[in-house]
Amino acid sequence: MVRRTKEEAQETRSQILQAAEQAFYERGVARTTLADIAALAGVTRGAIYWHFSNKSDLLQALLDTLHEPLDELARASESEDELDPLGCMRKLLIHLFHQVALDPKTRRINEILFHKCEFTDEMCDMRRQRQTHSQECNLRIGLTLRNAVHRGQLPENLDTTRGAVCIHAYINGLIGQWLLVPDSFQLHQEAERWVDAGLDMLRWSPSLRN
Repeated sequence: MVRRTKEEAQETRSQILQAAEQAFYERGVARTTLADIAALAGVTRGAIYWHFSNKSDLLQALLDTLHEPLDELARASESEDELDPLGCMRKLLIHLFHQVALDPKTRRINEILFHKCEFTDEMCDMRRQRQTHSQECNLRIGLTLRNAVHRGQLPENLDTTRGAVCIHAYINGLIGQWLLVPDSFQLHQEAERWVDAGLDMLRWSPSLRN
């Protein structure tokens, strides 16, 4: 009976997340209420509050569903024992572009984050979470770049802190622009070339040298 109750609770949580994804995508985060999500999910607002504190919590839960498949590869590129850290990063970024372009769920959630979410009022908590996440990403990327320098894959005088910010901004910019105007360039078909262009920036830009 306890196991069944846990299964039902998990099913309800999944229904709420699916409804939130649909509502945020169709209406934007600011114009979506918890009552809207409850109606789509076929649950009460109380059921939503049982699983999530607010809309910010809901959106973060949606984002969390996208991180898991890439965690192992990200950890490998950050490891000092990894023999090919730059190759791991390249593989990770190509996979990311493919996911955004080809997986409908990944595309919808990224479009919500990039173009349908205002970090104001009730979303202030989400803004702080995104700020923390961005800083953590820069640190993780910087660690990978330092490992790549150590392995001779990047110049010894690369400013890895500045390089991390640049490659992070480059990837975010490509995804954001493609989601806004998908016909402006090919993200999936030319994923390798887009990633290599970013890595070339790290290899050759004089402005990224110490």
